[in-house]
Amino acid sequence: MPRPITLFENLRAVPYTPFYLAIARGDWVREGIDVRVETSPAMNQTAAALLDGRADVSWGGPMRVMTYHDADPKSPLICFGQVVAGDPFILVGRTRKRNFRFADLIGQRIAVAIEAPTPWLTLQDDVGRAGIDPHSLRRLKDRPMAENVALFQRGRLDVVQVFEPYADALVQSGKGHIWHRFATRGDIAYTSFYTTRKFARRNRKTCEALVRGIVRAQAALHSETPGQIASQIGSFFPDFKKAALARMIKGYRDSGLWARTPALPAEAFTRLKAALISGGLIASDPPYELLVDAGLSNAFDEDTQS
Repeated sequence: MPRPITLFENLRAVPYTPFYLAIARGDWVREGIDVRVETSPAMNQTAAALLDGRADVSWGGPMRVMTYHDADPKSPLICFGQVVAGDPFILVGRTRKRNFRFADLIGQRIAVAIEAPTPWLTLQDDVGRAGIDPHSLRRLKDRPMAENVALFQRGRLDVVQVFEPYADALVQSGKGHIWHRFATRGDIAYTSFYTTRKFARRNRKTCEALVRGIVRAQAALHSETPGQIASQIGSFFPDFKKAALARMIKGYRDSGLWARTPALPAEAFTRLKAALISGGLIASDPPYELLVDAGLSNAFDEDTQS
């Protein structure tokens, strides 16, 4: 068996269900690798940990890799193996809203998620594509999601941008209604593995095994019931009741959040990059071929899905 590798968990969150499922099912063990999962000290420190050797591989957004290449075109970071294809954030409003349009946000008191840059960047890109100036939205002071939820419950916000478990909690309380799931936008290359080019070159078999393990988890994710999945990953979320976790999983899966294969297509990568450029996070146009290891992303055999 190859040497153990340290895989950084970006943060503990329901959208990362496929990774927890791979751990719980022993999918990486079956592929012959010893994966030690550690939680990153902070999302904005994950890439630095890869560069200084504290971690071997991480899961997280290709957004981080793009920002590093924007700052330094010679950055050694690369992405491979897509897992979360869609955007996990959700707009929750105070009233019921059918047939949501982005024009419905005009005049509403809106709070956006600030835990990472991507939620606002993709939202403003969607709004702009709908013909609305993103800066015309009534965006209130930036606060963490938990604080925004508390303000929403007190009637001081009309719409909040959150991910699970916040959306489910608001809906179950009767105070919130789901207006829009951003995952319905389609594949936007939201979360993949990433590492350094050097590690991927020297540990090719290990990286391929990581991908094959995720293929196993992806197959289970799309074939088993939300309740079965919740039972397997429940230990990662000890504060959630199984029924609540199953609801979250069902909502995400039904909206197309999770990739069915680890392929990371150029179209999805470009769609994410366009949002980062339009939002001003990056100024350059880092090429897909330099940032994505397409060979690793497709290094799996259909037999591993059985």
